[in-house]
Amino acid sequence: MKNLKWKLLFAVLMSFSVISATAQNVQLHFDLGRNAATTTVEMFRPDKGGSTFFFVDMDYTPKVSGAYWEIAREFCFWQESEVSWLSVHLEYNGGLNTTAGSFNNAILGGLTYSGHSKDWSKTWSITASYKAIPGTIGLNGKRQVNNFQITGVWNLDFANHWISFNGFADFWREARPWQGTQYIFIAEPQLWVNLNKIKGWEDVNLSFGTEIELSCNFVNKGFSVMPTVAAKWTF
Repeated sequence: MKNLKWKLLFAVLMSFSVISATAQNVQLHFDLGRNAATTTVEMFRPDKGGSTFFFVDMDYTPKVSGAYWEIAREFCFWQESEVSWLSVHLEYNGGLNTTAGSFNNAILGGLTYSGHSKDWSKTWSITASYKAIPGTIGLNGKRQVNNFQITGVWNLDFANHWISFNGFADFWREARPWQGTQYIFIAEPQLWVNLNKIKGWEDVNLSFGTEIELSCNFVNKGFSVMPTVAAKWTF
């Protein structure tokens, strides 16, 4: 599960502003319809030159059965200029699974366009990247290292930050000869209720919500939907 890329967007946007902040959170997702759970640990840190983001997913069925991580860096040394909405994106991701074995390691490089509302309650971005996957074998039996990825990310807060709607969508090329496919789509919209808006609970940074994984050719060939019930603690 590739969770919460919206945090990467928020990190990038925060780095464009005069605000200096860091954030971490831990999430627990129970996948409905199958005996599985996923924990996610993530962190982002903006700085004067851009921002750094990473997350680590671990799957349980019920023992640990898989791990996946991404680490990304946004470079934006021109934050006070008229093109502060543009940054240079570098990323690495990879992992392993007891059933599927190792995931193909991937290195990405591209450009990110981002924006936000005046009060920062609504943020969004789109990243277009070259994606190198050294271990990929194409449908023709030859190596297919050179690929691409397009990522959209959003974070929308409503009702005075009581409700958060966020998520990401990825579309990329990665040949899977055993499926006869080479294009993959995945989106993970999330909806959270933030309990720290309750009077007297300002220090209780707990949220409850759901995530719906929408994918095509990601785990198996064809389209699938996988909802979760989830809890999140933000540090």
